[in-house]
Amino acid sequence: MCIYVTDIGTEELAHLEMVATIVHQLTKNLSMEEIEESGFANYYTDHTLGIWPQAAGGVPFNACEFQSKGDIITDLTEDMAAEQKARSTYDNILRLVHDQEVCEPIKFLRAREIVHFQRFGEAKREHCSKSEHTKYNY
Repeated sequence: MCIYVTDIGTEELAHLEMVATIVHQLTKNLSMEEIEESGFANYYTDHTLGIWPQAAGGVPFNACEFQSKGDIITDLTEDMAAEQKARSTYDNILRLVHDQEVCEPIKFLRAREIVHFQRFGEAKREHCSKSEHTKYNY
C-alpha cells in the first residue's frame, strides 16, 4: 500500500508541472490588452505571468487543501474523493476548452486521476481486509 501512495504522490507533482506548463504556454505571449480583456489583470499585478497555484476563483493554494485525519481508512477515502474532484475539474476544462493541444494532456491527466482513484480503493480494500481480523480493545 505504501508504494501506491508514494507513486501517486510523485505523479501528482508531475500533474502540477503539466498544468503549469499548459498555463505558461497559453499566457506567455499575451499582450497587455489581452491580459486586461481576459480578466488576468489582478493576477498579472501580483505574479506577472509566473505560475502561482490558485483555484479558478482566485483562492491561493494553501495547507488547508490537505485533509488528513490520521486514520488510514478515513484518509484513503479522502484521497479517493480528491481524485474524483480532480477528474470532475478536468471534465469541466474539457467542456470549456476545444484546443486539442490543451485537451490531449488534460484527457491524459483525467485518465490518471481515475487510475489513482482505483489504486487508493485497492489500498483501502487491502487494509480493510487485514483489519477484519483485528480485535479492537476499547
